[in-house]
Amino acid sequence: MSAAPAVEERSVVLEASDLAVSYGKVEALHGLSLRVHRGEIVTVIGPNGAGKSTLLAALIGLLPLRGDLVYLGERQSAGRSVEQLVRQGMTLVPEKRELFAEMSVSDNLLLGAFDRYRAGHRDELETIDHVFDIFPRLMERRQQLAGTLSGGERQMLAMGRALMAKPRLLLLDEPSLGLAPLVIKEIFRTITQLRSTGVAILLVEQNARAALQVADYAYVLETGSISLAGPSETLASDPRVIESYLGLGGRH
Repeated sequence: MSAAPAVEERSVVLEASDLAVSYGKVEALHGLSLRVHRGEIVTVIGPNGAGKSTLLAALIGLLPLRGDLVYLGERQSAGRSVEQLVRQGMTLVPEKRELFAEMSVSDNLLLGAFDRYRAGHRDELETIDHVFDIFPRLMERRQQLAGTLSGGERQMLAMGRALMAKPRLLLLDEPSLGLAPLVIKEIFRTITQLRSTGVAILLVEQNARAALQVADYAYVLETGSISLAGPSETLASDPRVIESYLGLGGRH
């Protein structure tokens, strides 16, 4: 492999330094720093209420934040909008998936390409074929109403809709929530496959075991700040992580 591609693969997509987010006078996040590279899966694990979903909401522009945030080499202003960030290739798959239940699978997917279409791109049919390659089950259900899908299929559709925007950075909020173990394995297998496309993935997940298995790098978020950080393999063998998040079987 030549040096140039290696540099490209490791280019920084998102770098956050000393971030803080508040709800009124209550500070939900403070002193938070993290980095995500191209073609890398970074996970943030931690207990309920630690601020994991708040972090993603702030990064995508749904909540005001303080601190230094650089995305694709550009420092982000405090007044940036969700629309601007989506146009620049940052996409969020929310915890509740937020699909249009009375619309078909295909129409839900095409809505994910709406902003690109409005900007003059006309590649939505090619992109939807790519999404169907990643999620063959969506191809089988393409005319079915989204509201009739199983939980796992709804998660696939939510991820597929996000991919229709051709993201540079994909924010995933609790993709395993409410899913059966076999379906969780399938979802995380797909997340691993997405790494090879070059997209950067920031994965917020309470299922620490599954997250650490697929991620390259991990942060532990507790009471609004980062308590541990390092390569996923290192954290998976850290006694503090095993005791708090992995249980007795963590080493295996």
